[in-house]
Amino acid sequence: MGEKHLIVSGLQLWQWRNAAIQAAIATDVPPIEVDWLLIEVAGLDRLALRLESFKNWPQIQLQFPLEELEQLWQRRLNDRLPVQYIAGVTPWRNFQIVVSSAVLIPRPETECLIDLALASTSGVSGHWADLGTGSGAIALGLADVLPNITIHAVDYSLEALAIAQTNADNLGYADRIKFYHGSWWEPLTLLKGQFSGMVSNPPYIPTSTLPTLQPEVVNHEPHLALDGGGDGLDCIRHLIEISPSYLQPGGVWLIEMMSGQADAVRKLLQNQGSYYNIQIHADLAGIERFALAYRS
Repeated sequence: MGEKHLIVSGLQLWQWRNAAIQAAIATDVPPIEVDWLLIEVAGLDRLALRLESFKNWPQIQLQFPLEELEQLWQRRLNDRLPVQYIAGVTPWRNFQIVVSSAVLIPRPETECLIDLALASTSGVSGHWADLGTGSGAIALGLADVLPNITIHAVDYSLEALAIAQTNADNLGYADRIKFYHGSWWEPLTLLKGQFSGMVSNPPYIPTSTLPTLQPEVVNHEPHLALDGGGDGLDCIRHLIEISPSYLQPGGVWLIEMMSGQADAVRKLLQNQGSYYNIQIHADLAGIERFALAYRS
């Protein structure tokens, strides 16, 4: 395909944008997504979009042809394909994270996990685990705020690991993050008892709840990363049970969970008997979303 297919006039793109915004409003998709997409795939900035100054530009280079952009936008409207999968990236903390339908789209609320990890430790070094790394977002966030740690990121999906590795390479953290294929702690048995901390955003949606989620989520995001079994706590239960043998005394155990699971998770941590200073933290919307504990 020649480069010329990727060049459009400002007027063409302006007309496409107007039609796309109208179609978004008509199908209950946030119209702001049109501009977010154009920032990513056409290299426009917010000011040019707000002033519509790009309308007069003779040429604009797109990442893919306008017809393909239109087809993808139709999938956004009709199939509820998430806009982040169309652009192939999503902003998260101070990063641009590469995403595909092989990984969960990192959510803004998960950014709080990084702040909690930072607050839970002082002048820390050593080994940390990111279990179920997906796009690698949490591992990257940890590498960013804790410059003296080595992060061991595990995922069961080889496709997800390839994306996480790409993100680590793109963002300059490939030397700080090691990637492993497997289930939870299993690939890390050689480091048993040596971890200063563990962070995970595990699957926590009850199986029966999955069909009720937004079509963007249930039809396009990987179910392996969503389905937490009958009560949504299967993976969390496993992490509570297994983690003490991997963490050092005083090591941090930190997870994200769903609204309404805090009491059950607190009880599970207490009953396991190897944790102290068990804490529940809310996200910015006031939802109890994170559980933090230390290995006794």
